[in-house]
Amino acid sequence: MVQVKGGKGGEVVTTDGPFAETKEVLGGFYLLQCADLDEAIAVAAELPGSWHGSVEVRPVYDWSADVPG
Repeated sequence: MVQVKGGKGGEVVTTDGPFAETKEVLGGFYLLQCADLDEAIAVAAELPGSWHGSVEVRPVYDWSADVPG
């Protein structure tokens, strides 16, 4: 989970689980292709949701890599 303390440009704080509590609401999602976790965290820190709340960062498996041919 990524949060930016103090709003845009503030301190980026990451937490390795647990994920968002059930009282929180899913406001949408972004599907991004990033080189690694560090890049994904940097992008999440630029989203307004991380300035006033939190943004979850989760990996997605690319199933197309397993398709033969």
